[in-house]
Amino acid sequence: MQRSEGGSEDENMKIVHISDIHVAEPHFLPDLAEKVIEKINEIEPEIVVVTGDLTENGYPFEFERAESYIERIECEKKVVIPGNHDARNVGDLCFEEIFGPRSKVERYGGITIVGVDSTQPDLDDGHVGREKYGWIEKCLDSRDFKVVALHHHLISVPKTGRERNIPMDAGDVLELLIRCGTDLVLCGHKHVPWIWNLNGMIITNAGTACTNRVKWNIPQSFNLIEIDDEEKENGTIRIYRMYSRGGQELVLEKRIEKAKR
Repeated sequence: MQRSEGGSEDENMKIVHISDIHVAEPHFLPDLAEKVIEKINEIEPEIVVVTGDLTENGYPFEFERAESYIERIECEKKVVIPGNHDARNVGDLCFEEIFGPRSKVERYGGITIVGVDSTQPDLDDGHVGREKYGWIEKCLDSRDFKVVALHHHLISVPKTGRERNIPMDAGDVLELLIRCGTDLVLCGHKHVPWIWNLNGMIITNAGTACTNRVKWNIPQSFNLIEIDDEEKENGTIRIYRMYSRGGQELVLEKRIEKAKR
């Protein structure tokens, strides 16, 4: 697997996945956000993915504040997509001005990351939409390690209460991603970290990284994904839950299926 200039050939490819930072009081914890940025920069990831809810209400000053934190994260590639809170108050237009297209594709070092906007203006419900299916399929037409990122969770997450806001077309989206050989899906929204392994596709939810909007006894966290791919043959993926206040745990280790390459 290719490395960034100056990187070591024996290092794993590292992807950091953060979500739901909600940079507006009273829920945002700026001191904790500083710790998260410091920790991410210590990890030195090649790629950082932010799966939405940068803001609380989609106001311009919130996006500007979110940008001031995200721009301090050091990595080769950043993939930032909006969440339902970012689509409030015409926030989708502000998001585009600061962070670019709401749906996007990035490729780096044998990894393809497709960021998909699953939001609808002023609604909490998720929806990908049939008009995006062809574009997603085209983006995933490669032999890369394939990652899809969206804000809304595609499968129910435990310890989150009554289910709501799963994308209305989640079934069709799941079938599409599996058919395209997607290796990893990154989601946020519920503020609870969890992992599902569905038909060989890993679905990873992130908790909130730096707000007090947490469920009982579930601390703030973000995800670190390490891919030791050996030119995408007989490699390994490891996912660590990184606790924002310190500590970490390995939550998944899985061989990369050669047949999918």
